[in-house]
Amino acid sequence: MERVGRVVVVGLGPAGVDLLTPRARAAIQRSERRFARTGRHPAVEELARDGITFHTFDALYDATAELDAVYSAIVDELVQAANTAGAGDVVYAVPGNPAVAEQTVGLLDDAARAGRVRVDVVPGLSFAELAWARLHVDPMETGARVVDGRTLAPSDLDAGVPLLVAQCDTRLLLSDVKLVLLERLDADAPVVVAQRLGLPDEQVNEVVLHDLDRVVEPDHLTCVLVPPAATSAMREFARLLALAQQLRAPGGCPWDAEQTHHSLTRYLLEESYEVVDVLEQLPRDAPVGIAADDPRYAAVLDELGDLLYQTIFHAILAEEAGAFTMADVARGIHDKLVRRHPHVFGDVDVDTSADVARNWEQIKRDEKGTESIVAGITPGLPALLYAQKLLRKAVAGGEDVPDATTALRGISEIVTKLRDADGDDEMLLGELLAAAVALARTYDVDAETALRAWAARFRDRLHAAGL
Repeated sequence: MERVGRVVVVGLGPAGVDLLTPRARAAIQRSERRFARTGRHPAVEELARDGITFHTFDALYDATAELDAVYSAIVDELVQAANTAGAGDVVYAVPGNPAVAEQTVGLLDDAARAGRVRVDVVPGLSFAELAWARLHVDPMETGARVVDGRTLAPSDLDAGVPLLVAQCDTRLLLSDVKLVLLERLDADAPVVVAQRLGLPDEQVNEVVLHDLDRVVEPDHLTCVLVPPAATSAMREFARLLALAQQLRAPGGCPWDAEQTHHSLTRYLLEESYEVVDVLEQLPRDAPVGIAADDPRYAAVLDELGDLLYQTIFHAILAEEAGAFTMADVARGIHDKLVRRHPHVFGDVDVDTSADVARNWEQIKRDEKGTESIVAGITPGLPALLYAQKLLRKAVAGGEDVPDATTALRGISEIVTKLRDADGDDEMLLGELLAAAVALARTYDVDAETALRAWAARFRDRLHAAGL
């Protein structure tokens, strides 16, 4: 088998040659065929003054809009150069540490696994290590993370740890970063901008988030340290989970320690109904048409917490049995939602919400290994909800169900039969209620909710009458 060539990947470090490791410099000097991902790096410029030059790929960046295409082209050229007969090893220099946020190295590893080339990596000091030192942040103590400014998402802040946002090299990118951060942080929240760390003109400045893209002139050596959000979903959820475990553990709460899955069922049902009750007090188009400080939302917040605690409690009991954990619950619903949204995460095209519903039911049947569209409906549901779910399943399965005209005509016919005492009263009343549920579906109204709302109004009327 013909021996393939070798690419030696070296890390240039985060700044000048004074932060280049001796091993990396020796590897560079040994090779006569040197490539650098970019010449826009202080170490490349300083090495050039010593007569050590590189072929760079900056022209590819300038000519190609898609970064993925640039990286693929770089790797193809490196593999070809490495396999040129008798030419020796190729040195490929990248900024920082090749093992940190360097996509071309990942592609080279793929090429090595495919047998196209051999790859050796000479580590270097990454910009992150230098940033942690300059900014006095211990990632082991704080849990701080590095994220790419181009892929920053609001959920990155939900972990409640400091974020070092890298590759903030243009003002437009800083604007995008600012908009993402504003979804979790106040406009006057302080962030720290670090530029050209390790160089004589390095700068570390604190600015308010609102001014990030106004007062900073970014370059390819700019990063932003973002403090943890005051509150984060992941941190608060972890605190609640730890509290629930403490209450259940020895030395905790005697009542919590006595509970079982069955003993908690009544509380799960009660909390579910209480959530429904406060949600039904919101405007029908909420969150449209309601202020954030509306007291009705405070009630929703409270009841959702009670319901969440019930979910956590059952997960803790299951963990004690060795069955599953709360992490398994979250992972399971996450993966299920991804599977059932192939129009979002796959290549399925949909035009309407009805298409989504049909796809959902088919995927669900495939997962459960059943051909019946009603196999997953719990018979113990309240009757109106049960009937509405049956109708929804029928529609998703392509069955004909009554439209508004048909439902109204059916109601009229059933009322006539009841008035004339023409038939089984219980059966006729069942058909009347079913026709009412079908009519509610055509108006996109939940029958259970509609009846509950009527009952609430009737209760208020009785109360006003002093009854």
